[in-house]
Amino acid sequence: MSRVLAVAALLLVIGLVVMAVRAQRGDDDQIALATPTTPMPPTPTPAPSPRAGQTAAVPASAASDIRTATPATPTPRDEPPDAPTPPGPPISNEGPHPELRDIDGWLQSDVTSLEELRGKVVVVEFWTFGCINCQRTLPNLIQLYGSHSRDDLEFVGIHSPEFAHEADVDNIVAAAADLGVTWPIALDTDKRTFHHWQEGTTAYWPRTYVLDRDGNIRFDHIGEGRYDELNETVARLIADPTL
Repeated sequence: MSRVLAVAALLLVIGLVVMAVRAQRGDDDQIALATPTTPMPPTPTPAPSPRAGQTAAVPASAASDIRTATPATPTPRDEPPDAPTPPGPPISNEGPHPELRDIDGWLQSDVTSLEELRGKVVVVEFWTFGCINCQRTLPNLIQLYGSHSRDDLEFVGIHSPEFAHEADVDNIVAAAADLGVTWPIALDTDKRTFHHWQEGTTAYWPRTYVLDRDGNIRFDHIGEGRYDELNETVARLIADPTL
């Protein structure tokens, strides 16, 4: 009887010990689940120092921050192709042109006065077909005449003869054809207009004027030359009627 009791007591003690061990393991598992272990960040490997003559590399993330934080300098815009050309020097204005006096007639045109040409730029040249200096101005005049519309530009050659044979109309017509003069010709046989426009003791062949759309003298030149200035004056007066 006593042995039975002793065995029972031993089994009871062993059961209590097993239950205590299990209870302890359950508490450890709960603590482990409730408080997970935070992994330690890896220790960064230091970048090697740049050698002499090298520049330290910027990390990609830092480079991205620099590009974002520093806006690019705006590229200046190109000048538009139709930008206006800066204006040239002022064009002189000598006022209204003198009148035509005692003109005997007109060749190569139905025009009978300069007033009929208002609204156009007009080149007026005093010439005579036998004058070598007059002939030397013709290549530039022919080119200038052909480069602009008749709606914008007209020429008038005032033919003021120096010698008797230059006053013959047939000779003038033939000479104009030979020289390539295709613009209107006013016949100033007695040189009344020639001397009225060139008052004083001396008058000249050739003498070239440019009239604006209102009939004001904007260019005046005696003799040959100054072709670039003549052409530029004509072009500017055509391009800008307000000049």
